Amino acid sequence: MIVQIRAKDITLTDEKKAHIEQGIEKFKKFSLDITRVNCIVSAEKAGVLVEFEIHVAHSAPIVISEHHKDLDAAIDLAVDRANKALRRLHDKVTDHKGPSIKELEPIDA
Repeated sequence: MIVQIRAKDITLTDEKKAHIEQGIEKFKKFSLDITRVNCIVSAEKAGVLVEFEIHVAHSAPIVISEHHKDLDAAIDLAVDRANKALRRLHDKVTDHKGPSIKELEPIDA
């Protein structure tokens, strides 16, 4: 998984970068083939915009944008929304249905 963190009109401290990377590490628990994660943090008039662009193999990219006054809160909210989207994709990809009755083989007794 390639991780790219970019900042526009704002300087990110090592603590903030570590906070973002910890959030991105949570994406691995879904066992999806995540190829790239782009994180863009930009300053705006009314606060901060945090945007995650998550590229999953054989699927359309997932884009999460979150506006907030506080950078830490924006990161947390964006990570939570990304986790929810990845969980939904994982549930869609994972087959929860068992074999049908027609596919079962009879057991000779």
